[in-house]
Amino acid sequence: MRIYHFLFYALFATLTACSRSAEETVNLEDKMVFRYNESGGITTLDPALVRRFEDFLAIEQLYNGLVTLDEKMEISPALAKSWEISEDGKIYTFHLRNDVVFHQHDVFENDTERKFSAKDVAYSFFRVIDPSTASPGKYIFDNLLINATSKFKGIEVINDSTLTIYLQSAQPSFIYQLSLPYCAIVPAKIVDYYGNNFGQNPVGTGPFYMKKWKADSKLVLLKNEDYFELDEHGNRLPYLDAVAVTFIRDSHIEFIQLKSGKLEMISGFNDTDKDELLDHEGNLHANLQQDFYLQKTPWLNTDYLGILMDEEFMQSTKNPLAVKKIRQAIAMCIDKHKLIKYTRNGIGKPAYSGLIPLGMPGFDDIKIEGHKYDVDKARKLLAEAGYPNGKGLPVITLTAADSYKSLCEYVQTSCAEIGIKINIEVVTPSVLNQHIAQFEASFYRKSWIADFPDAINYFQLFYSKNFYPERGSNYTHFKNKEFDAYYEKALLETDEDARHGYYRGMQLILNEEMPVIPLFYAETLRFVSKRVSGLQSNALNMLSLKRVKC
Repeated sequence: MRIYHFLFYALFATLTACSRSAEETVNLEDKMVFRYNESGGITTLDPALVRRFEDFLAIEQLYNGLVTLDEKMEISPALAKSWEISEDGKIYTFHLRNDVVFHQHDVFENDTERKFSAKDVAYSFFRVIDPSTASPGKYIFDNLLINATSKFKGIEVINDSTLTIYLQSAQPSFIYQLSLPYCAIVPAKIVDYYGNNFGQNPVGTGPFYMKKWKADSKLVLLKNEDYFELDEHGNRLPYLDAVAVTFIRDSHIEFIQLKSGKLEMISGFNDTDKDELLDHEGNLHANLQQDFYLQKTPWLNTDYLGILMDEEFMQSTKNPLAVKKIRQAIAMCIDKHKLIKYTRNGIGKPAYSGLIPLGMPGFDDIKIEGHKYDVDKARKLLAEAGYPNGKGLPVITLTAADSYKSLCEYVQTSCAEIGIKINIEVVTPSVLNQHIAQFEASFYRKSWIADFPDAINYFQLFYSKNFYPERGSNYTHFKNKEFDAYYEKALLETDEDARHGYYRGMQLILNEEMPVIPLFYAETLRFVSKRVSGLQSNALNMLSLKRVKC
C-alpha cells in the first residue's frame, strides 16, 4: 500500500555537467544536498505534458507559474506580483515581476534573451492550448474568450510586465488552476530549439536547474544562483546546493536506509514495513522517535472503488453491479474504520461524508451523510435486489494494483459476510490503468488526487460531457441529467454559498447512484530526520524544497 516515497542518500562527491557545459563539474563535498527516491521514475520534465504525480514533484523545483499555493492552500504571488479580477469575474489582469530570468543555457545569446516577460506567459499558455502539443492541461483554457474578429485569442500582452486574460464566463476555479504545473512558464527559444525533446532538457525560472538526468538512474538539480525569491531576512533562496533524485524500486531497501540513518526522509509506507514505522493508531513507532518526527496532514486524495457505469454494461443481465442496491450493499458492508486501522495502520480518515476529501476548502459546508457501516441493512438491500444472502449472485471481480492487495482482501472478507463473493485480480499499476482506460475493468480500486483545491476537481469526473477518452476523465461513464445541471451551474457561480449548495447536490446524487464507493480520505505522511528543517507540506502533497536545510 505504498503511496509515495521520498528518500535521501549519501552525497555524490562530484557531478558531471549536462545542460550547461559538457566540461563543467561541480564538487558537492560539504554541501547541502537533498536526495529523494521515485520508485516509478520520472517520464518528462515538460510541464505542458506532465501526467504523473512523481513528475509534478520534480517540475515544481524547476519552474514557476504566475501564482502558486502556499501551505494553507491559499493563492500566493509567484511570477505575477499582483493581479486584479473584474467585477463580473471574466477579466484577469496580471502585473508581472521584472527581476526574473530563465536558467542559463548556451542557446541564449545574452542575458537580455533570458529575461522573463509577458510574452513568455502568452507563449506558454498558447502552447498548452495548441492541439498539436496534446497537453493534458488544455482544459484549463477551455473558457477563454476566443473571438475570430478580435485582435487577441483570450490572452493579451499589454506590455512586458502586464498581461490580460479574458474568459467567456465567470470561473471561480480559474485562478487556482493557474497554479497547476501545466501553467508553468517556459522560454520559447529553448522549446523551439529542443522541440519534442524539451521534456528531457528543461529550462525554467525555478529555484533549481537540471544538471544531469540519466534514465533509470538519477536526476540531479543544482541551485539556481539567479533565483528571484528572498526569505524574510533578505537571503536569496534556495538554501540547498542541490537535489538528487534516484529511481530505486525496492521500497524495503529505502526503509533500511532510513533506519540506518542514511536518509533524511521517506514519504508514505509499504505493506512490508508499515508495522515498524507506525502503530495501529497511526503514530510514529517508538523505536523511531529519537531520530525522526512524523509530518502528517490531510491530503486532497480520496481512495475509492470505481464501477463502470457505461449504458451497455449497465444493461447487461449478467452484471450484478448494474443493480444499484447491490452497489449500496457493498458500500454498507465495509467497516472503513477497521479498514484504515488494520490495512493502513491508522493512516487516513473514513470516507463517510461523500466523495470530497477532508482538507478541501469548504469541506464542512458540502459534506453529506454517506452510507454508514450497517451489515443488517446491507443484507436487506441484497435481498431486495433478488439475492438473499447472495444466493444466485455471480462472482464479482475486483481489479487492483498489487500494492493494494491487503485492502482488497479486507473488502473481499467484508462482502463475503453478507454473501457477496469477490474475486481479486492483482495487476501492476500500469496494467490497471490500461484496463480502466479500455473499459476492461468493471470494478476496481482507484484514487483521485486533486490538482487544485476546489471540489469541482472531483465532480468533473462524473460530468457526462467529460466522457473518457473523447474529452475528459469520466472513466466510469456515469451519466445523470440532474448532476450535469448542478455541475454547469457550479462552474459559473461566483457566490460561494450557492456554489456549495450545488456541490452538496452532486454529492447526494453520487451517494445515491454509487458510480464510486469512497473508502477513505488520504493523509500525507512523511518520516523526517530531525536534521531537516524548513520542509513544508500542504493538502496537495507537493514538495517545496526552496526553504529546506539539512
